[in-house]
Amino acid sequence: MIIDFHTHTFPGKISSKVVKTLGMKAHIKSYTDGSMEGLLSSMEKSGVDYSVNLPVMTSPEQVEKINCSVIEKQDTLLQRGILSFGGLHPDYEDYKGELHRLKEHGVPGIKLHPAYQNINLDDIRMMRIIDRASEEGLIVLTHAGMDIGIYDRNYCSVPHILKVLEEVRPEKFVLAHMGNWDEWQAVENHLAGAPVWLDTAFSIGPIAPSPYLEEPPYEQMNLPDEAFVRLVRKHGADKVLFGTDSPWQDQSDYIARIQAMDFSEKEKELLFSGNALALLGEEQFNQQFNLSL
Repeated sequence: MIIDFHTHTFPGKISSKVVKTLGMKAHIKSYTDGSMEGLLSSMEKSGVDYSVNLPVMTSPEQVEKINCSVIEKQDTLLQRGILSFGGLHPDYEDYKGELHRLKEHGVPGIKLHPAYQNINLDDIRMMRIIDRASEEGLIVLTHAGMDIGIYDRNYCSVPHILKVLEEVRPEKFVLAHMGNWDEWQAVENHLAGAPVWLDTAFSIGPIAPSPYLEEPPYEQMNLPDEAFVRLVRKHGADKVLFGTDSPWQDQSDYIARIQAMDFSEKEKELLFSGNALALLGEEQFNQQFNLSL
């Protein structure tokens, strides 16, 4: 079984436009059109059994609308292998009520994106959301490290994360992009082994430049294979989740790359599905997807 714990989709009518705009801003290529159908086609091609869809709220006004859509479409998406998280914005006032609503409707977690939300992770507005989500038993997955499309500062640096871990102590906390994209040494020195999950999204392999540029405006920033394997083992192979960041990376390529790395079969099983099942709760996961227990 393969569970991709980090994917994104956009409403079908605007998905291609959104992906093109974001791709041009970040100077990167997309591998699907960003729609739900595009993700499902990629999953079928690559052999991904289930994907976790992560919405990003860029304004407080989006919170209820997007979360309502997640709840309304939940059963239909589950039947097709998609498990969608909800989301919150730090300026949304009734964050407690919204987190409880998501929990009551069986949504397993939320996505935060400090860079797109223009706020440091250790801001009190973010920490209170993380704290309340933890009380509700929800997973919190946050973008971590530099964002390739917003390269002014690191809104979720290793020091920000360490402060959250010390003051909030969230129980189900996932750091995207192997803990801090483009800050690999800081992750290995200060985060490896910490009580968090890391996901592999947009952290290995080449960064394909946007087709609208003749040359990429950056050097290769992802982890070399040997450094990736070392970091997985130093952090603990039982705390790393397979994720691709589709549509920004190719699911087929990601699977092939990890399969070719120097991991044992047990480590691969943990990365591709075992850890996701442990974090989501295997019994609950099976019930959601109507699988045999």
